[in-house]
Amino acid sequence: MSRKNIRVLVWILLWASTGCVPRSATPESTPWRSSAPAEATATATAAGGCIPAGARRDEARVTGITDGDSIQVEMNGVPFRVRYIGIDAPEMDGGLLAEESRAANMALVASRTVLLIRDLSEADRYGRLLRYVLVDGVFVNHELVRLGLARAGHFPPDTACDPDLRVAEEEARLAGRGIWGLIGSPTRGAETGASCAGGCVTPPPGCVIKGNISADGEKIYHMPGQKYYEKTVIEPEKGERWFCTEAEAVAAGWRRSKV
Repeated sequence: MSRKNIRVLVWILLWASTGCVPRSATPESTPWRSSAPAEATATATAAGGCIPAGARRDEARVTGITDGDSIQVEMNGVPFRVRYIGIDAPEMDGGLLAEESRAANMALVASRTVLLIRDLSEADRYGRLLRYVLVDGVFVNHELVRLGLARAGHFPPDTACDPDLRVAEEEARLAGRGIWGLIGSPTRGAETGASCAGGCVTPPPGCVIKGNISADGEKIYHMPGQKYYEKTVIEPEKGERWFCTEAEAVAAGWRRSKV
């Protein structure tokens, strides 16, 4: 090797030793990554773009279906109950299409491994985990609303996906899917042919469903025989209304009382 080439080689070695050559990032400088598998993270982005990017993600195996918006799961051998964030499915104690809603939920997640994603809250007052649920590219909360088998809800502080769920609900309403496609239900109003689409200030004969608005603004309807039916007084000046059928009440934005 010539002296000139030797000098060039020495110069390169000295230059590299000063730190001018780019180096790989150290573990400390590597950005934080979700513990979820890469495939699951990609799914969350594609099927639930409203979900916060840094939200906690856990895989769980579904062991049971309670109704259209809640399931039982197992994580690391520990059982948990899970309530879907942002939606409200028909109640199993007589709610319209409750069985259909539960069946759809079962078809989506039964015995499957799902991805549970937290918004802000950990659990509700009943001890159920509050989660967005994804499985095989499907955002389950959103899909049940899109099918018309659950309504979009508003349950602060877990509201990241509220706008997306409202869009899904409007799609179902316009298409007449699920609860939005019902024409009538077994009430006296339906039998007499009376109608209160949107709610009535003064009910026609046979229209006995009470559309009450709670102190926190939630619209709840009460059926004859339910716990608070007799005590509920309809005050039209507050926006409260009467309905002839459950389908009318649901279509107008009310949900059935849980008691």
